[in-house]
Amino acid sequence: MNTPDLATLQQQSLALLRRARIMPVLSLESVAQGLDCARALAAGGLTAIEVTLRTPVALQAIRAIRDAGLGLSVGAGTVLDAAQLEAVIAHGAEFIVTPGTPPALADALQRAPLPVIPGAATAGEIMALRARGFRTLKFFPAAPSGGVNALKALHGPFADLYFCPTGGIGEHDAKDYLALPNVPCVGGSWMVRKEWLQAGDWASVSASARRSVGG
Repeated sequence: MNTPDLATLQQQSLALLRRARIMPVLSLESVAQGLDCARALAAGGLTAIEVTLRTPVALQAIRAIRDAGLGLSVGAGTVLDAAQLEAVIAHGAEFIVTPGTPPALADALQRAPLPVIPGAATAGEIMALRARGFRTLKFFPAAPSGGVNALKALHGPFADLYFCPTGGIGEHDAKDYLALPNVPCVGGSWMVRKEWLQAGDWASVSASARRSVGG
């Protein structure tokens, strides 16, 4: 089976973000915690999650959540190099998110067989990714990099690009980002607070997710 070209996969990335609107970013302590958290997020009306590679159980959690059939698109985040990219693909990740995109990683992402959302924080980084054919990017870290005002400014020279800002965004200001024409989705961890996950307070996770999507 032929791998879709980058332009097609970037359209799929954009469609994923538009459908999701809110992208929870999960750092998990166990596979069981990941499954419970994913069920709570799905119950709250969310359709996609990003499991970061910041903990030892991330790869196993990606596979388990995808196999659970919860109706969630399961992505891998904090992908830093080509070896990690290969590992998350092998474990069933449905999309890839990176915090930044050095040239070697950009090369690998161009060849990846699934939707990717490469990270950038500056106009120069954005231009480099645009020149490679990427059109759907992660803006990270969003708040320290200028937040809503920065994304408004970037829309002028990069009107053909779309961003998923992540980093320093909360329930209180997510809607400000989503009101921008170049922001189809925002990422964050406000609906998966560490104390809720550790306490197994899945009702709070679902309630926060529901508020975030306006339900």
